[in-house]
Formats: sequence, structure tokens, C-alpha cells
Amino acid sequence: MKSFICALFFVSLSLNAQTGLTIVVESADKGEALPFATVTVPGGEVFITDIDGRINLQAQHGHVTVSYTGYKTQKADTGNRKSIIVRLEPRIEQLARLVIDRDNPANAIIREAIKRKNTNDPLKKLNTFRYTTYEKLTVTANPDSISEKLDSVYVYEKAGRRFKKIDSTDFKFKRLVEKRHLYQTEKISGFSFNRAQGLKENILAIRMAGFKEPLYEVISLKLQPYSIYGDIELAESRCRGPLTENAPYRFRVLDTVAILGRDTYAVFFTPKRKSKKFRLEGILYIDVQTYGVAKALLRVKNALDITANQEFIFNTQEKLWFPERHFLKVTKGNSKRDIRILGETITFDASDEEARTRKKEPSDFVYLVSEGYSYDIEFNIPLTIRRPSVEVEVSRDASSRDEHYWNRYRKDTLDARSTVTYPALDSIVKKENYEKLIFLGRRVLNGYFPAGFVDIDLRHLIRYNVHEGFRPGIGGITNSKFSEIFRISAYGGYGTRDGRFKYSLGAAIRIGKFSNTWIGGSYTDDLMEIGSIRFETDKKIFRIIDNRPLNISTFYNYQTWQTYIESRKIAKTEARLQLDRTWVEPRFDYAFVPGNTPYRIFNITMATASIQWNPFSQFMQTPNGRIETEKRFPKFAFQYSQSIEGLLKSNFTFSKLDFRTEYEKKYLNGHKTTLLMQTGIAIGETPLTHLYSLMPNSRDRETILARLRFAGKNSFETMYFNEFFSSRYMILQARHGLPKYNLFGKINLAPVLVTRFAWGDMDDSEKHTGVIFNTLEKGYYESGFELNEIYKVIGLSGFYRYGPYHLPKFNKNIAVKVSVTINLF
Repeated sequence: MKSFICALFFVSLSLNAQTGLTIVVESADKGEALPFATVTVPGGEVFITDIDGRINLQAQHGHVTVSYTGYKTQKADTGNRKSIIVRLEPRIEQLARLVIDRDNPANAIIREAIKRKNTNDPLKKLNTFRYTTYEKLTVTANPDSISEKLDSVYVYEKAGRRFKKIDSTDFKFKRLVEKRHLYQTEKISGFSFNRAQGLKENILAIRMAGFKEPLYEVISLKLQPYSIYGDIELAESRCRGPLTENAPYRFRVLDTVAILGRDTYAVFFTPKRKSKKFRLEGILYIDVQTYGVAKALLRVKNALDITANQEFIFNTQEKLWFPERHFLKVTKGNSKRDIRILGETITFDASDEEARTRKKEPSDFVYLVSEGYSYDIEFNIPLTIRRPSVEVEVSRDASSRDEHYWNRYRKDTLDARSTVTYPALDSIVKKENYEKLIFLGRRVLNGYFPAGFVDIDLRHLIRYNVHEGFRPGIGGITNSKFSEIFRISAYGGYGTRDGRFKYSLGAAIRIGKFSNTWIGGSYTDDLMEIGSIRFETDKKIFRIIDNRPLNISTFYNYQTWQTYIESRKIAKTEARLQLDRTWVEPRFDYAFVPGNTPYRIFNITMATASIQWNPFSQFMQTPNGRIETEKRFPKFAFQYSQSIEGLLKSNFTFSKLDFRTEYEKKYLNGHKTTLLMQTGIAIGETPLTHLYSLMPNSRDRETILARLRFAGKNSFETMYFNEFFSSRYMILQARHGLPKYNLFGKINLAPVLVTRFAWGDMDDSEKHTGVIFNTLEKGYYESGFELNEIYKVIGLSGFYRYGPYHLPKFNKNIAVKVSVTINLF
């Protein structure tokens, strides 16, 4: 069981395996490693050393020939040794065919390759293409690297040492990996490309050891870039590509190599800045005639040591190199911090001096290998992509393919260890109920606990606010075990302070499976914060700790009949149309006076159209629904609401238009910037309950400590509740996060700099009686910082209020909050 957990989450990985023969190639004059030197073994098979001039051959070869541009070729007798160092003597020479740039021929080659990208990149040159791939991911260890010695464990006392037990961990681990791999998964996909519709992957078969239903979030992850001509992302380490404009690399021609009978320049590239955090290095084999990439060797070495090999096949008709095989290996690198990859599913512990000197643990020998092959490649054929709005679609039969289907696409049959891995892990996962626990955890993180055919809504179990006091309750919604086309939802809760019962009951029917279109209705009797800003397409997020509702004291009671339709029919969107008929009773001293008659209780009939549009994100359609596999920015949300006087006894006519956009950029140096812009306007006879309060999150208390609470998300931490209301507003927020670093021991810092601005105005503020408030026409400013994850999930933040609404008492402009950051994925 421990080996399965180790494999799935990659705790403390480092590859130190050495089998057969290890060759290190260095320069004789400087003793420096020669990266990507050519090693030829008897029989003519050619191998290339890595960035460190090192190569590990799986068998002895008697003698080898080592060559490197600018150095004399040398033969080396390996004998029966396990490792040798080959030192090459430099020689001054220059190949005539490479003299195309007076200063550096490699720069001219790269410039020409960049110039011809549109004729060499399949995504730019071809109108359509189609092919099938087989991919396999394995988590394993080389048993020959692991000692089978039984160690004695001693306890040291004043009188000396005392024998305690025999440590057989290494021995047991070695025996385990001799029989099977630690983990593996296979996938068969059909790729289709149409220039007008984009690239789509249809997953035809998927097999994950131990799981009847695969973890779709994991299989959607991309370990290697699809195109070598743009930025490079290897196992979520993102770097500027060597064939991008103004790429920060130095280039050097190593050799000329024939690939598939065509001459290529072997161009080595390395970052100009040695201190670059994510150091992408490698070698590009560039076709002498077309300047297309015929082969690419890539390596990123930081907290992870990632090596990738991409091979291409040449199509003579199109004069195009097309991807045919890819290989990737992930081992432990060197870093002073932990790093998470694959959607933060797999964690690598930091490597430090203590780790280098300590005794090796079994998990130190674990590594990940991913490889894939392409078949049945077709170019420029009549091709229309079905459902292009999702980039990845999983066949309903994908997880139930038989062995005959798999063998049609496997290049080689499964080896003995691979064959044993599936039944072994299937047995372990079934026995320990891991699959059920994982899917249970996923539901809990989304705020639900499955109980038979009903998912209990955890958001309703217990609440607290100043008006209701404690509010115990229960809620839930039926799941697919009850029905895939019909659902019922309900909740109820009781306020211990206001003595009122709140509840809701709803039902819906699904009329479109792929679009996930539902038509439904509900009745709700509950409370709502006045002036709240809501987009109907926003997910109702479950938070273990959500401080902001604890401080809200001003609500209105509402009783709403609602009918709605929600759908994902339009590409990259989630839309909702609804019609509400609501009875409103403010639970505070308030009256709305649009004319001569004051309204303390009123009716509103409102139609709302809301849409969330993520045009740059990538989505996967699974048999269970659609998931956003890669979040890309900017994102946009639009909402329009209209209330009509007289319709179903509505008292007012007014309109509301709301808009929000979010942007996020992650930098190669670990920094992250997020921007938020949100605006809204209410036109017509709009009561205060339906105007805008701009997310305040501070109670009006005299001292800083008395105002100490938990920080909210995108809320104004120094703004007091009910201090400002607006009929039109704008919010701007900028956040810049710095890389997390260790201060000492278990104390860390993840600094985030934050600044916020708000502007608002109010039409006819005299129509709102009983409430004293201000407007924001002068502009509201606050700035501060967050020190997140100081100790585990707990952090601290501080904000300062300045500008036109700066308060006379200095300390009342300061807000100190506790932050809680829980990164479960």
C-alpha cells in the first residue's frame, strides 16, 4: 500500500540508477562537461550524452567512439568497468558548410528557422491532418539500483549502542519493483486538426491501474508541448521556446547529422543567464534544406530533472517534419523548495545538502517515464471536427476496451512487469478502497458528501452571522444514482437568534446531455445580504473557513418563485436564463420612496440573462460531464437583469447591467500577477436591497485588534459594512504574488502585494430612508500585502486605507486579517 501511495504522489523522488556502463565526456583542456556529445557503439548505434555530458548505457560494449564538434574524435576501451570518463582534446577547425554567419553560424540557422516557422509548423502549414497515438506513463524504479542488504537499526545510549531491529525496507522494495512497476496508465487517442476549428483529441481508450473510472483531471494533463515552435512546457515547467522571437538563449552548432537520410544541423542552446530559475537547455536538429525541426532533445533542471526527446517523420510531398514519437523522463532535481506538478497532484520534496548526504531511501530511486507513438498520419484530407468547443472528448467506451483493442496500437507487447502491474494495483486499490476515497474527496472539496442517491450539501450544515446567530441546517441534491435526467434539490436551516426557519425546494430535468442543458424551477424563503453583487453563473463555492458572512448584519428576507434554463450549448460558455417573482422584506429600518408612497415591503419580478465566457480555456468532455482542464485568461462574465412594474404584481421598473473580467499571468521566475475589473449600473427605480455595496469586510470597531478577522476573497478589507452604496460602480484590483520561500524551520512566506480601487455614484440617494451611507464618487483606495502560508495554511495580511475617504483616526484606516490558504490540488 505504501508503494502505491509513493507512486501516486511521488514523495521524495531522486533517480540515482546506474546500470551497465556510464560514460562522462569532458574537455581535456578545461575539464568541462561536453553536452550532447555523440557516442557510437559497435554495430553503428548512436547515443547522445545529456546536458552534463553523461550517458548511461544499459550494457557493456567493449569499446566506443566519442565525437564532438571542435574536438578530436577518440575511441575508448570500456573493459568491464561500470563507468569511464572520456576527455577529448580540442582542435581548431570549421566546417565549410557551416560558414553562413561571420560571428556565429548557429545564430543564422536559428534566425532562418524562426523565419520559416509558418511553413514548418504543422499547425500553421496544413489545412487539416489526422492521426492516432498510443501513450504510456509508468512510475517505476530500476531494481538493480537498490541494495538488498538487511540493515541493523541501533539505539544509541550513554553506555553505547543497543541493537533494536532489522531494517528490511530496501530488501522489500527491491523485491517489489523486480515484479512490477509502481504505477502505470495507457491511453489511445485520435487527433484531428482543422485550421478553422482547431485541434481536438478524442480519447478512444484509457486504462489507469487500480481505477475502473479514470481520473480525468490527470489524463488531460500535457507533459510535453505539442509544437516545438512556441513556448516549451515540460511537466508544467514553462520556458520560452528556442524558436521564439528574441529567445534568451545562446546557440552553438555541434555537428551535422543525417536523420532519415536528410542532413541536419545539430544546434545546442543554453540560457544566456546562468541564474535562470527554469533552465531549458537542449539540442535542435534543424533540416539543412527546409530549416524545420527533425528532432529535439530538451531538458529542464530545477526541483525536477526533466528530459524530453521528440522525434519527427519527414513527409516528402508536403516537405514537412511531423511529430512521430515523444519520450519524457522525470527524476528528482535540486532545489531549496518543494514543487508540485501535474495539476499539483504529484509533489517532489526539495533537495538539499542533508538529502545528498543521508542514506538513500527506496523512494529515492523512483522515476516517471512517458512515451508515445503516432500512427496512420493523414494530411490535407476532407475533415470536419465534431463538437470543436471541447479540446478533449472521452469516449464512453474508453475505459472498457479489451486487450485485443490495445494490442492493435501498442508498438510492443507489455513486458512482464507491466503485465503484472494492472492486476496487482487493481487488487490493492479495491482492497483499500482507494478509488472510492478519491472520488469521495473530490465531492467533499466541491462541497458535497455523497450518501446513496443524494449528495449532502456541506454549505448548509452550520452557519453564523450577527443577525441569525448560529444557523444549523441540512441540504442536498440528488445525483446520477437517482437519475441522470432528473434532479431534486432542497435545504433548510434555523436561525437561533432571529428564530426563523429558512428553506428551499427545487427540481430540474435535463434536455441536453452534451450541452448539459437543464430546465428547472424552485421556491426559496431565505435571507440575502443587501447590496450584494452576484453573477448567477458563479459557482457557489464551498469554503472550510469563510469569514465574510460572519460579520454581515444587514439582510433582507425574500420569498422567490423561480424558473430557469442553464446550458453550455455555446462554445466556452456557461449560460443561465431565469425569471424570478420575489417578495422582499428588509430586516432593518429602511423604506424606499420612489414617489409619494414609501415601500417597506415590496414585490420584484425580474428576468435575468447571465453568461460566463472563458474563450481561451481548454475543456474536456467526459462521460460524467464537462470539466475545465486548463484555465486560461482573460475570462469574462456578463449579466443583464430587468424588472417590469405590473408584471406579476411587481412594484418597480429598473435595469441592471454587470460585467467582470479576470486576468492571470504566471511568470517563468515563479511570480504571478492577477487583475480584476468589475463594473455595474442600475437604472430606474432600484431599492437599496438590489444596489451595490462593493464587498466590504470590516466591522466598525475602535481598535485594530477588535477588527481582526479572517480575510475575504476580492473584498475591501478596510471598508466597513453599509458604509457605501452605489447605483453604478467600478472596481479595479491588482495582485502580484512572489515565489514562496522558507524563512526558517517550518515558517514560510508567500508574499502577495495587493492594491484595490473603487469608484461609485448614487442617483436619487434621498429616496432611500432609514439608512445612513456615503457614495464613492471621489474614489476609494486601499493597498496592502498578504503573507500567506506562514505556518502551513495560516497567514497574515495587512491593508491601509488612503485617499479621499481616509478616516481622521489613523488606526481606523488599518486592517489586519488572518488568511487561510488551502491548496488541496
